[in-house]
Amino acid sequence: MELGRLEYLQALVTEFQVTDSTEAKEQVLANLANFAYDPSNYEYLRQLQVLDLFLDMLSEDSEALVEFAMGGLCNLCLDKTNKEYILEANGVEPIISCLSSSNEETVVSAVTTLMFLTTPRSRAQTTALPVVECMLRFSLSANTRLSNLASIFLQDYCSPTQVEEARNLSKHTAVGIPLPKD
Repeated sequence: MELGRLEYLQALVTEFQVTDSTEAKEQVLANLANFAYDPSNYEYLRQLQVLDLFLDMLSEDSEALVEFAMGGLCNLCLDKTNKEYILEANGVEPIISCLSSSNEETVVSAVTTLMFLTTPRSRAQTTALPVVECMLRFSLSANTRLSNLASIFLQDYCSPTQVEEARNLSKHTAVGIPLPKD
């Protein structure tokens, strides 16, 4: 059974690599993101370098590819080994760039992933001033899901000093970072 799982995941990765169809790539990446939800797949996904695949897809033009890759990383990063891998692979920066997506699911996954990736060692990066400014803006969103998540981020992951500094600096004018579409 376990060998069958690895072979199936390998077939998905191979299909992603060989297909020229954007639609097929999106479908395969969505499937891999779903498999990333199950901790019994973590070792196989690491072995097949799916974390790298997800990180690489964050810079794609296709909103769907970015959404599924961000979702996959969000599913994987609660695992300590995966978290360390993402941090070592300089994954925080491309995740932060996903905060400016117009796709709500991508933004929600990016915020959640930043929460999961925050450690004493990574906190300076995951709660950098531009991120805190962005979270302040999101906390004012009419989108309840996003505003609640951003408020939790500010309360649980940022110091009061960081929040005040961002509030004073930006006065909530984070120009150029659109809110996700509802």
